[in-house]
Amino acid sequence: MIRIPRNRASRLPPAILITGLDAAAAALAPGLAVTLLSPPGAALSMGVSWWRALTAAATAAFPATAALDLIDCAASPGAALAALRAGLQRLVLAPEAPARAVIARAAVECGAELFAAPPPALTLPADPASPRARALITAWLMTDP
Repeated sequence: MIRIPRNRASRLPPAILITGLDAAAAALAPGLAVTLLSPPGAALSMGVSWWRALTAAATAAFPATAALDLIDCAASPGAALAALRAGLQRLVLAPEAPARAVIARAAVECGAELFAAPPPALTLPADPASPRARALITAWLMTDP
């Protein structure tokens, strides 16, 4: 995977909501910079390991595509800590999360970014490989975030 330099990471590329490997592959296929965004609360419902495996498999299939991933931890400091321990570099943690300040300090120590809310994201149609979905993805990724 091509990494976007850290000084550009705070300005994320357009985000696409990723619910599975087919959606991730469709998001990466155009070869345009993209933020792979987990579903809301995915760190709790699907798990950090699921997200890491999904994004690793997808980005390995499209190594020339510049991609970032962003996992949503809802308001769970435990999920956020698990994400940091797993080496994830971008997390969403709700502002009302208990111990958010502690998590923010831990994120800084890990060189990770903590977001209060997910960025606007494209939600893909049921068949992310369809011609309609491909056109939506390309148009979305060509927008200025």
